[in-house]
Amino acid sequence: MSLLRVENVTKRFGGITANQDVSFQMGAGQIVGLIGPNGAGKTTMFNCIAGYAPPTSGDIWLNDKKISGYSPEQCARAGIGRTFQVARTFTSMTALENVMVGAFLINRHVATARKSAAELLDFVNLGQFKDKHAGSMTISEQRRLAVARALAVKPKLLLMDEVMAGLNPTEVKETVEVVLKIREQGISCLIVEHVLEGIMPIADAIVVLDYGKKIADGKPAEVSNDPKVIAAYLGDE
Repeated sequence: MSLLRVENVTKRFGGITANQDVSFQMGAGQIVGLIGPNGAGKTTMFNCIAGYAPPTSGDIWLNDKKISGYSPEQCARAGIGRTFQVARTFTSMTALENVMVGAFLINRHVATARKSAAELLDFVNLGQFKDKHAGSMTISEQRRLAVARALAVKPKLLLMDEVMAGLNPTEVKETVEVVLKIREQGISCLIVEHVLEGIMPIADAIVVLDYGKKIADGKPAEVSNDPKVIAAYLGDE
């Protein structure tokens, strides 16, 4: 049984079609990369899955339960965690307080939320920064902090939007290690990424969008050699 099924999803904004008839699925405990050139519709697809922009047509299923049309809060309660291209941390709050915000979605007891937040900061290798204000953290640290906050809702599926963008090789390696640890917990990761050297070695499958349409879907080695994918990234000769 697939964890996530996206079936013929189209999303329009007025006369602009951001996603057109896109279908793919992923299983529990998988890492799937969602890649494509700028403007391909990747973030819009995330917004459809996470409830920020319901599909114009088509359906999205999580554990065989239709969630298309859910609000972001309903999606989170159903088991979807999400990060954004720009880490949306609460800059005036500490790292611990940031993660507690996510924990409060499923448990309103302060002591329980604090304990869960501290454990998740350790999990993403930020335990030493629990009392540091998010606004003074590096980009890499803020991205991992956003991952910890998303994990605090205890998701079955984690949507990660360009968590490696702009990072140096050491920071990319640290982020990859965190993603692999997340999969070890049985949590599926759907990752929008431009840093292909980060996502290709760890992904179980790759879905490629171009101009809002799916042009490839398969194992990383197969996708990277697909002429349509090469043309989308490098252009035709």
